[in-house]
Amino acid sequence: MGGRAVLVTGGSRGIGRAIANAFAAAGDRVAVSHRASPDAAAAVLAELPGEGHIELAADIGDPAAAEALVERAADGLGGLDVLVNNAGVRPAHDIAEVTYDEWQAAWRQTIDVNLIGVANFTFCAVRRMLADGGPGKRIVNVSSRGAFRGEPSNPAYGASKAGLNALGQSLAKRLGDRGIVVTAVAPGYVETDMTAETIRGPREDEIKAQSPFGRIARPDEVAAAVLWLASPGIEFHSGSIIDVNGASYLRT
Repeated sequence: MGGRAVLVTGGSRGIGRAIANAFAAAGDRVAVSHRASPDAAAAVLAELPGEGHIELAADIGDPAAAEALVERAADGLGGLDVLVNNAGVRPAHDIAEVTYDEWQAAWRQTIDVNLIGVANFTFCAVRRMLADGGPGKRIVNVSSRGAFRGEPSNPAYGASKAGLNALGQSLAKRLGDRGIVVTAVAPGYVETDMTAETIRGPREDEIKAQSPFGRIARPDEVAAAVLWLASPGIEFHSGSIIDVNGASYLRT
């Protein structure tokens, strides 16, 4: 089989869909994972160029599901070379507007999926990568500019992405001698169904004005960065976090 074996979590829509398309267009075999969107995942599979792609369902927040999905993906693709941790949740929980019970529920859900779930998927993927051997293994995490600038109305989301960055950089240090490169991409607002209500609402002009380009990122722009970060011919960018926010937030 040609190309690499790539698992994209949350691959049935938005940024994940664009990422799956980018890897497939590069000649790779892609496993598109989703929680409960079989029709959307099937639509993504139908549009992917090339052959050997598969779709798999799993709840990112379920540790047992993570282990099973990684094994099914690796068996179906003939190995595992690249893991893209894209799946995530973003429940609203403005501290001035929600109840204490709602606050706790939002934090549990967000951390369980965006941080602990990713950690579990990564653990299982790394074990499979090490068992398979061979060079060029890559892990790319989809983070957020919110990890750096804060998320006033979604603090658990910002905290989960900050934790994701720390996790990725810790693993970059630990796994470099095993030939596994770990990186992240940190988008700002991207045109997806997750952000549609916000970016098409009263704040649309203000959100677009955050970038000197006067617009919001397209999913394919984030996907292009992920594809580059997973390139097999480079290693010394391991541990890096690439901003893809149209200069809407600059960190030093």
